Amino acid sequence: MQRALRLAVKATGAVHPNPFVGAVIVKHGKIVGEGFHAQFGGPHAEILALDQAGKSARKATLYVTLEPCNHHGKTPPCTEAIIRHGVSRVVIAGKDPNPLVSGKGIDKLKEHGIQVTTGVLASQAEQINAPFFKFIQTGLPYVTLKSGMTLDGKIATASGDSQWITHDQARKDVHLLRSKVSAILTGIDTIIADDPLLTARKGEKTVFEPVRIVVDSLARIPLKSRILNSCDNRKTWIMVTDRAPKSSIRTIEKTGALVKVLPSSEEGKVDLHALMRFLGQKGISHLLVEAGSSLNFAMLKAQLVDKLILYISPKIIGGKDSYPVFGGAGVDKLAGAIEPFGMKIRRMGADFKVEAYLNKR
Repeated sequence: MQRALRLAVKATGAVHPNPFVGAVIVKHGKIVGEGFHAQFGGPHAEILALDQAGKSARKATLYVTLEPCNHHGKTPPCTEAIIRHGVSRVVIAGKDPNPLVSGKGIDKLKEHGIQVTTGVLASQAEQINAPFFKFIQTGLPYVTLKSGMTLDGKIATASGDSQWITHDQARKDVHLLRSKVSAILTGIDTIIADDPLLTARKGEKTVFEPVRIVVDSLARIPLKSRILNSCDNRKTWIMVTDRAPKSSIRTIEKTGALVKVLPSSEEGKVDLHALMRFLGQKGISHLLVEAGSSLNFAMLKAQLVDKLILYISPKIIGGKDSYPVFGGAGVDKLAGAIEPFGMKIRRMGADFKVEAYLNKR
């Protein structure tokens, strides 16, 4: 099952909104087939493993990180293929939360005399697919907020200089993270200050491209920005309010970007809850937030963040006018401070990577 989990995380965001799944087939103590789900609409992990095993799958054991599907979707049911290949035992990490599947795949296998074991490394499997679980259960994207910061919690100097706070290994890790989400969200201030491209690269090679989303209440995005000048082969969405000039909206749309008018918050900004509902309707199951101080804190304040990933560099910027990772008004009293849990810290080259959670779901 550990091998199956390692295979599962090889997947990129190309599978969204489907889950990350790995499968391993073992016979007489040897692996005879394995695979992972790599593309939405493509073969599932179980099918790839069965195809690789061929006749060796008969009377073998299949290890899979999520309950095999038992319904016709983009592909035929995996349960039918497992039965047809004569697999004698199936070991499953956990049930699929999808009502179309949950328990039905297990029941179908048992009906055909296949021995089924569940709950093996279930917590690890659930962690890998936390975005899928939340999306299926709520219709809303799982939100990971990522930022690179100094030891004193700054993301830019008073002049706005922010490149580069972290070092090479951390930046490579960010590109890997981007390749595993379905969309990246940033704010207009970040676009104006840094002009990011928001792509996922592995070395010189571009891997899966997530949708790029800019929160831009008044449609102020510069037409010369790199994100607008690379819309030809990438999905780029600009989120505005009805306060945005219609002429600006039309001009942005000519670049190939999608402009969506959303309700305003009390502050006249894009309503973030309405934004999450829209993204869920569009099938965005895992959203990565890479924004500035104000939008970062607004996401926290709205209780929309599920996970934090902070890359901390051993540098100090100082100064009251430099930019903190979380700006806004902050909390009035220490008792109201936001308290992440489940924190993990590891060294990443010259930097530290901190992961923590904000949603007990």
